[in-house]
Amino acid sequence: MPKIATVSSNKPFAERLPAAFVYPLRGGALASCVALTLAHYVGLLPSLIGALGTLAVWAATWRYASDCMMHTANGFADPPDVGLGGNESAGWALTAIHFLVAALCIVSAVFFPGALWPILLVAVLVLPAIDMTLAFEGNLAAALNPAQVFRVIAGFGLAYLIPVAINLLVAVLVVLAAAATGSMPRLVAMPLYAFAYTYLIVLGFHLMGAMIHERHEQFGIELESERLVASSGQDEDSRLLEAVRERAAEQPRAAIDMLVARLQDRSAPPSLHQAYRQLLRQEGLREALLVHGQIWTAALLAGNDGKRALGLVQECIDIDPAFLPDDPATAGPLAELAARMGMSRLAAKLCKGYLAKWPRTPEAPRIGLLAAQQLGLRLDLPAEALVLVRKLVAAFPEHPVQAELLALERQLLETPRAP
Repeated sequence: MPKIATVSSNKPFAERLPAAFVYPLRGGALASCVALTLAHYVGLLPSLIGALGTLAVWAATWRYASDCMMHTANGFADPPDVGLGGNESAGWALTAIHFLVAALCIVSAVFFPGALWPILLVAVLVLPAIDMTLAFEGNLAAALNPAQVFRVIAGFGLAYLIPVAINLLVAVLVVLAAAATGSMPRLVAMPLYAFAYTYLIVLGFHLMGAMIHERHEQFGIELESERLVASSGQDEDSRLLEAVRERAAEQPRAAIDMLVARLQDRSAPPSLHQAYRQLLRQEGLREALLVHGQIWTAALLAGNDGKRALGLVQECIDIDPAFLPDDPATAGPLAELAARMGMSRLAAKLCKGYLAKWPRTPEAPRIGLLAAQQLGLRLDLPAEALVLVRKLVAAFPEHPVQAELLALERQLLETPRAP
């Protein structure tokens, strides 16, 4: 099971605030913001169809925002996936209440101007409590119950002014976004404006969720993240790591043995692998470090963590310059990744090691071409690159990379040599 990213409820809100602004731009939140933005084009359809479509998009927006609030309040660090879980009624209820507030403001501004500011003041003060209740219960009647509103406000105390300020800020930013896009053509302005207020709504609900998470015990919320972490074994890994650290002070070899069985599972977290390697270095177990490097490199690449895998390979090369991943299915992709990341020396070393160990694999000519490119075009070793290119041309005359090899040969011959 993939590691579940969580946030401690003891982490102060102020420390979570900077990262919160990136929250709507990650994972499922970004996909939702983009999809909802494009969906707003339905408003361009004729009269009733366009109006109903727009209403449905707003309901979907509020629903996803409420999902984000609940997900955050339950201690999850990452946004929820698109369309998974959620409370359908919460989306429609939130749409209804916000449209109702907007309608009251419009009516009062037209017919009862003196009542506009009192209505706005009351709305600003109670909307966060209503939003939170609707997100968790999806019940409009319960959310509009004054007793429930008071219970939510009392649960926060003076800190309730923070979600009030968040809602005010979001409203101001939405107005500013509308003003900024007002002079643009409608087809251009619509997606920009829609993305801006969708981002801001998700941001606001995420921040309110963070505040609820911090006070989950006051609201009687049992954190779902803690339950999932316990069932996934992450808690066991934390306890194992703590036990290893305690044992390592007096019996480092016994601490190493404690980790061996767990590290045979590819789902073991990096913290356990790093603790294992630290103990191996401490005990001077050079060969064990290299064997573990082989195993963990393959696991990291399989888990799409190629950057960490390259760092591990470099660490192993520092121990033994002859180190090479023991599987061409690992060595080849890592060489290509190193080249893409500008790590030309490491890429060339991996490529040359690949060719020396697996010279007749189907991928060998392509790996050889990559090696020659790194040597001749990145590391300023054109003579070595030419020798390699000519060997490859002779060894693989019918291979599809033959044309690229010949083109590289011409390029290397035409490159001015340093005096």
